[in-house]
Amino acid sequence: MSSIEPTEAAVRPNSLEASDKAYVVHGLTNLRDHLDRGPLIIESGKGVWVRDKSGREYLEGMSGLWCISLGFGEKRLIEACRRQMETLAYYHLTNHRSHPGVIDLAQKLVEIAPVPMSHVWFANSGSEANDCAARLCWYYWNAKDQPQRRKFIAHRRAYHGNTIASASLSGVGYVHEQFGLPLPGFLHVDCPDFYAAGLEGESEETFSRRLLTALEALIESEGADTIAGFFIEPIMAAGGVVIPPCAYLDGVQRLLAQHGILLVADEVVTAFGRTGEMFGTTTMDLEPDIIVCAKGITSAYFPLSAVLINDRVYQAMLTQSERLALFGLTMTYSGHPVGAAVAREAIRIYEDDNIVERARLMETVLLDGLRERLRASSIVGQIRGRGLLSGVQLVASRAPKRFFDPALRVGARVADAAENHGLFVRAIGDVIAICPPLTISEVELGQLIERLALAIRDIEATL
Repeated sequence: MSSIEPTEAAVRPNSLEASDKAYVVHGLTNLRDHLDRGPLIIESGKGVWVRDKSGREYLEGMSGLWCISLGFGEKRLIEACRRQMETLAYYHLTNHRSHPGVIDLAQKLVEIAPVPMSHVWFANSGSEANDCAARLCWYYWNAKDQPQRRKFIAHRRAYHGNTIASASLSGVGYVHEQFGLPLPGFLHVDCPDFYAAGLEGESEETFSRRLLTALEALIESEGADTIAGFFIEPIMAAGGVVIPPCAYLDGVQRLLAQHGILLVADEVVTAFGRTGEMFGTTTMDLEPDIIVCAKGITSAYFPLSAVLINDRVYQAMLTQSERLALFGLTMTYSGHPVGAAVAREAIRIYEDDNIVERARLMETVLLDGLRERLRASSIVGQIRGRGLLSGVQLVASRAPKRFFDPALRVGARVADAAENHGLFVRAIGDVIAICPPLTISEVELGQLIERLALAIRDIEATL
């Protein structure tokens, strides 16, 4: 039975599936379709595998939502959570309060930061952290007596979250449509996807220059003195695993420095080993003023995110908070003791088990394996990635390069077929995103590749 069809349990009264449909709202889901289809209920997980309530196992090829980097059932993280709950289940960071765990974690994050950082602000999710980073940019420019610097630039197809500010930063329509977004002053430039957007005969360097010319024109037309910051993902994960050309990123940084615009690196997905370095900032040679991280910081075992702030920004925050008599940004769960303890233990695991180096070595296994196994497929146009983050671009034709009509939903059909073969991947348009736990073995990586190849074969046969 296909997993995309309603199950008996989905229509049986008093089942979990029926209760889910009656009470739960699901994100990134067609809500009307969900009432017919019902949920796939995952009951347990171990390592890189999860099991649904009927006992069927799936290889989790997306680390959940790009986040469970150390896999399911990691005893060290479970024990760190238990110990902290017994010792101090909660405390806050307002009005000069603190606790040992958050101090230790903040110090460690500053020590391992890819570029010099000064202090850390904590939130609960990547969306909140990006939202806070935007507010810190405004706070910075107010401290510098330039309150007119209110605008932000981000890429089309970028995903920075789903709070009001982070959704406005995101360059995808589904987070804007019918929500009254984006807010005014949130500007978007072309996605640096050379494979999809490069013109015929255009080199990667020429493509980069074209995008940089457009960015410079936008800065000039808006007025550089009105722009607060540029949010960049080192690798655009939810945008389709887009790896921006190095020449483009270098040029962006030169333009921002020229105009004094802050650079914010959104490392919600790419931090903590995902790209084969501890931070994607290192992989892509960035020098941001602010770094946002989440997901892998706790391997998703507890909600926590962090905003790393350089000294330039922090000194301005000091000045402004003195003027106002306090720093007005606060959150009930900022720096939660349990989250801090889990994050600190996760970082120990990354270091003790050489997880980052392992991800770097496994990059070749994943990319070479995909290219070898999918070489014969006529609908695979490009395979790209860094570390254990990769994307398979599906095309109607390789040469001449021609993309599928989006109405065909080829990517979504491949993802559904992969689920039928016991593999979870994610379709981003017609890009199949792959982001397994960093603990995946070489044998399990081979199973992931084989199951994806079977799914692509199934759909290719129908086209």
